[in-house]
Amino acid sequence: MAETTQAAATDWALGIEARCRGLVGVGEEAEVRYLQAIEPLGRSRVRLELARSHLVYGEWLRRAGRRVEARTQLHTAYEMLADMGALGFAERAPRELLATGEKVRTVEASVQLAAQEAQIARLAAEDLTNPEIGAQLFISARTVEWHLRNVYPKLGVSSRRELRNLPRFREQLDPPQLSRSS
Repeated sequence: MAETTQAAATDWALGIEARCRGLVGVGEEAEVRYLQAIEPLGRSRVRLELARSHLVYGEWLRRAGRRVEARTQLHTAYEMLADMGALGFAERAPRELLATGEKVRTVEASVQLAAQEAQIARLAAEDLTNPEIGAQLFISARTVEWHLRNVYPKLGVSSRRELRNLPRFREQLDPPQLSRSS
């Protein structure tokens, strides 16, 4: 693997190699490798691999008894993975967070929107009006309104403002912020 990743020498390839070395490493060596994975993956466009690296590093920190540090990595991983719809990976983070002693809310990760609903919700979160959304998607403003009436209860919100504050949309609009419950 190292032969291939070193030949490619991209941030993505080097990040994956470092994460793999972290997974098989022990002690301080593993931690160094996880950190070496996160840095280049953060520069790459492969967000899923960055999120997975935060997840496995958080899991490793939790098992090493470093609960506070683990929570930071696990929250980052959860928000990224849930926003991407990578629910299989996202579901691991709350379990690990619970093991650190933290109470966790996971509402939006379990919600599945139809493709058009998700697209309309994203545009609404960007503060586009129903006619503007309709024009982009070649549908009527009334159809947009109908979809939003279905989307809001699924996501547990009642307005565009609340929609915009959901982690799955917030990361695209603002710098990432962690939402924690106690």
